[in-house]
Amino acid sequence: MNSGLSSLADATSSDAALRRFLHGLPGVDQVGAEQRAAGLGTRSIKTSAKEYAIDLAIRMVDLTTLEGMDTPGKVRALSAKAMRPDPADQTCPHTAAVCVYPDMVGFARETLGSSGVNIAAVATAFPSGRAALDIKLADVQDAVEAGADEIDMVIDRGAFLSGRYLEVFEEIVAVRAACGDAHLKVIFETGELQTYDNVRRVSWLAMMAGAHFIKTSTGKVQPAATLPVTLVMLEAVRDYRDVTGQMVGVKPAGGIRTSKDAIKYLVMVNEVAGPDWLSPDWFRFGASTLLNDLLMQRTKMKTGRYSGPDYFTLD
Repeated sequence: MNSGLSSLADATSSDAALRRFLHGLPGVDQVGAEQRAAGLGTRSIKTSAKEYAIDLAIRMVDLTTLEGMDTPGKVRALSAKAMRPDPADQTCPHTAAVCVYPDMVGFARETLGSSGVNIAAVATAFPSGRAALDIKLADVQDAVEAGADEIDMVIDRGAFLSGRYLEVFEEIVAVRAACGDAHLKVIFETGELQTYDNVRRVSWLAMMAGAHFIKTSTGKVQPAATLPVTLVMLEAVRDYRDVTGQMVGVKPAGGIRTSKDAIKYLVMVNEVAGPDWLSPDWFRFGASTLLNDLLMQRTKMKTGRYSGPDYFTLD
């Protein structure tokens, strides 16, 4: 174990040690973070760079349906779209994943097979995170057994905001173990965390507990993903790699609807974390409507005209 990992292991030896570590992290300059995010959001990219960015954003989408009225047919149609977003253009890349409730995983697997599109399942009493640990772990195990490649868990925000950091840490560790070979994304619901300092603290806590990805939001609470919050999380994964040598991914989710929005995030990834994160392995968009706008922009760049929103299936 390198010295960075060793010191982090010491920080999780007790609740008091974890509190000292998390509250010893540098504070976030709120004004500075918001101004830098706004500045990066004004960057403009053109022509071939824009074409590349749009295709990369498509490859980063976790195409999502998380509604009480989801049906097997809807999930199969969504999975088909994830594999072939634009049936008229075979050069269009597939998305990174489809994201569904655990009971829908099997239907997604039937359609996706070995297409290369992953299946992400929300678990651990999504979106509230309010359930006993054994129920949360059973939720995870059911999803993995049904064929999920990735698990998107939600933390207990009440525990975190109450300062019960070790409880949150140990729950993430337990869920990670229940995932087996599936990758774990840890959802913070940043709209409920109140401060950027809390976002930085929970980012480090989740990474120390073994998260493969850290994720802003469930998409059920406003505000969801924002550029400043994502900036703080990107700084955290960058600094975590500096300390440990390990990369962790970032997934903003909720409210990202246009190609222009997606490109702002990609610019930020490149400028804050670095180009190593410009890959679906390390950055994702949690979205339901973003893909349609990306496809419209892609068609416009290829043909010189918009196809219109009704040309692509609505999700």
